[in-house]
Amino acid sequence: MTVLAEIWRRAVSEQPAPDAALVVGAAVVALVAVLHPTLWRATRLLVTITHEGGHAVAALLAGRRLRGIRLHADTSGLTVSSGRAAGPGMVLMLLAGYLGPAVVGLGAVALLLSGHALGLLWAFVLLLALMLLQIRNLYGFALVVAVGAGLAALSWYAAPTTQTAVATLLTWLLLLAAPKPVLELGRQHRAGRATHSDAGQLHRLTRLPVGLWIGVFGLLNLGGLAIGTALLVPALATLAGGR
Repeated sequence: MTVLAEIWRRAVSEQPAPDAALVVGAAVVALVAVLHPTLWRATRLLVTITHEGGHAVAALLAGRRLRGIRLHADTSGLTVSSGRAAGPGMVLMLLAGYLGPAVVGLGAVALLLSGHALGLLWAFVLLLALMLLQIRNLYGFALVVAVGAGLAALSWYAAPTTQTAVATLLTWLLLLAAPKPVLELGRQHRAGRATHSDAGQLHRLTRLPVGLWIGVFGLLNLGGLAIGTALLVPALATLAGGR
């Protein structure tokens, strides 16, 4: 209980907001991690975790029964739930996957702006711990444990400046990475390989074109990136200038 109380005390404590140099530097590093083919593979795993987490949360909110989550070494994932095979709940669950990284990224922006960079890291640890309860394959289990343990250790032992830097980098990674899987999905669609994708399933449920759903994913993710950038860069630069 003492450890939990200390974690809570740290999580709700306020830290100095990242200065303008850190915000811009983290954005550049995150952009390289998204654009570089080798680094993108590791970044894509973070996106997959939030993608499948989005499916899982939406399934629970829609009243569906969550059956399990699988994360694979090829950066793909699968979330299985039971319930009605059609209807608004199923549509919501399918929509939530590609929107997950942007939504989590915007939540991260809100925590950074309120001076809770450390709270952001502990929030990630909590979400990963809850996700771990639903993981159904060995690779996925090892991945979630590794990421969660790394963030927990950093949140407990690292200096406040390091914690703020990592929180800022994670925020940019989610915002900048969110649109790229949609581009990949678009290429799969043009190659005729999007039949079993979220967009393909939404097409079968709603009879709306696959391309339309891919466009919706893309616009919403770009919107999330635009909002996050508009909030982060001016607000944090102003805070830095006022110190």
